[in-house]
Amino acid sequence: MRTVLGSVGTLLLSAAILLAGGGLLATLVAVRADGEGFPLEAIGLLTSGYYAGFMAGCLATPFLVKRVGHVRVFAALSALTAAAVLFHVIAINVPVWFVLRILTGFAFAGLYMLIESWINEQTPNEQRGQVLSIYRMVDLGAVTAGQFMLTLADPQGFVLFSVVAICVCLAIFPISLSTSKAPMAVTTTSLNIKKLLKTVPLAGVGCFAVGLANGSFWALAPVFVRQLGHPVVVISLFMSIAIATGALLQWPVGFLSDKFGRRKLIIAMSALAAGAGYFLWHYSPQSVMLMLVGGALYGGFGMQLYGLSAAHANDHAEPHEFVSISGGLLLIYGIGSIIGPSLAPFVMSAFEPSAMFAFTGVVHAMLMLYALYRRVQHDGPEKPKRFVSMPRPRSMMAILRADPRVKRPKKPKKTKGAELDNL
Repeated sequence: MRTVLGSVGTLLLSAAILLAGGGLLATLVAVRADGEGFPLEAIGLLTSGYYAGFMAGCLATPFLVKRVGHVRVFAALSALTAAAVLFHVIAINVPVWFVLRILTGFAFAGLYMLIESWINEQTPNEQRGQVLSIYRMVDLGAVTAGQFMLTLADPQGFVLFSVVAICVCLAIFPISLSTSKAPMAVTTTSLNIKKLLKTVPLAGVGCFAVGLANGSFWALAPVFVRQLGHPVVVISLFMSIAIATGALLQWPVGFLSDKFGRRKLIIAMSALAAGAGYFLWHYSPQSVMLMLVGGALYGGFGMQLYGLSAAHANDHAEPHEFVSISGGLLLIYGIGSIIGPSLAPFVMSAFEPSAMFAFTGVVHAMLMLYALYRRVQHDGPEKPKRFVSMPRPRSMMAILRADPRVKRPKKPKKTKGAELDNL
């Protein structure tokens, strides 16, 4: 294991720096947009633009890698990201920021995919589960650190955008000096969404619902806290608590789903997430403590549903279908993440900031009812396979190939004089 960590250590360091910058940027854009007086609908639209760009980046990156190689694509996308981040403070208006969020989503999708595929390539099959667990810890720690970086300077200034750009640029340094060989090109996978929804409709509906609810959360939760009159440190604390509890409950929820079945846990987590939304809607305006408790409840319950939905789909799949099915679920999640942030602002504008969680509560309640319906209608018993916890939905295929249940294809033998991807 020490040898493996030695080979992926620099890659994990690059991932940590990039994730910290990405975590900071997501919250910073929402807070700064609210401070600039952007309408709630516009702030939601910015996040929809990010997810649209992200989906495009997931699909386009494999073709770019085949064309010029991993290192060149990583450098190009890093430059695009840094430029887009800094341009936020040069032109502050909704149309320009919408384009910048599309570009940023496109670039971050490629960067995440490249790092994750590289880590996976350097990991032997028998140790992939352990390395994936370490990656989860890096993911959680880095994104949480990014939330607290929000307190380093005034979000209305240029410093924090510069910090994000610095993080993106610094992420190039370890990966450029790594002695690890560049991986094979990330391959695309054919996606049959119609077949997926016919075979495991609950998984598809679950991922769409998660996109609606969690896409709205990432887009508007910082605005919700800010509009309740709390300082930046409370925004970072609220987001960090939700992220941390969501990660910490992955293992016990996965264990329970292995024992009692996915549908029962989807029903339970949906009901509890709906309750957490109701709690935040009614009690978060009363005190900071109640708001933080509500954030912990939402993160603990609402952020389990993607993993449970993906596990439910994989229970009905053969090992060679895991990547295809998971890619389809990520696409459905992305569609929900585009729609959700566009709808939730209208609820907040019509009622109050905390009404955003009335929106997420309705989404989770509808998912619970659909899961109950599927449980009654389904004839056969569930036969869950071993639950494999995954990081937050991010890249299209790369991290899914680190799933220890998936057998990777053998590397082709290098021909004499083959061009090396290390320039």
